[in-house]
Amino acid sequence: MISDLTFFIYALTSIFVIVNPLSGVMVFISLTSHMSVSDKLFVAKRSVIIACIIALIFSIAGNYILNLIFNITVDHLRVAGGVLLFLVAMDMLFARTTRESITSEEMTDAAKREDISIFPMAMPMLTGPGAITTTILLTQETNGNIYSKMMVIGAILLTFIITYLIFRYSETFNRVVGLTGMMVMTRLMGLFLAAIAVNFIAMGIKGIYISLF
Repeated sequence: MISDLTFFIYALTSIFVIVNPLSGVMVFISLTSHMSVSDKLFVAKRSVIIACIIALIFSIAGNYILNLIFNITVDHLRVAGGVLLFLVAMDMLFARTTRESITSEEMTDAAKREDISIFPMAMPMLTGPGAITTTILLTQETNGNIYSKMMVIGAILLTFIITYLIFRYSETFNRVVGLTGMMVMTRLMGLFLAAIAVNFIAMGIKGIYISLF
């Protein structure tokens, strides 16, 4: 029971910090500032649902995509994904715009779009390469255990439920937490993400080393 709970917390923390709704809400507020309340709610709901579906698809079918199409082992993905997550963590720690999620050029383009729910909000803001890699790696760590896979799916669903609530009450959240509070929490999440990234890299290198002998 304790190990199951620990794995669920580990999965939830991993997914939540890479999705990083605290950073996403600032982009959401910026891009929807000219919209009515009903339009903001529509964008929030649609972007979160689409991002969640993308994450669920890769958590379920990601392993088959890697093995059947690209012939990539999970250990190679752990190393590559760990490096990617570590770079994202550095951006979060130093309060830089996360290059893995969205670029300044994409932000400029998004400001001209009528519908921002798919691009850039759902992808790559919420479910970018880092989030996709994390969901695949977490599913791999279940070793085929259906109960553990359900916990990963549960962690994904809970992450996006929290994300929707943050977006739904973005103005209130912004007033209560403020920019300084968001920066502090983002840096803390960056620290956690860096530790998770190092763990992925270490496990990947160990697996590759063992496979060579």
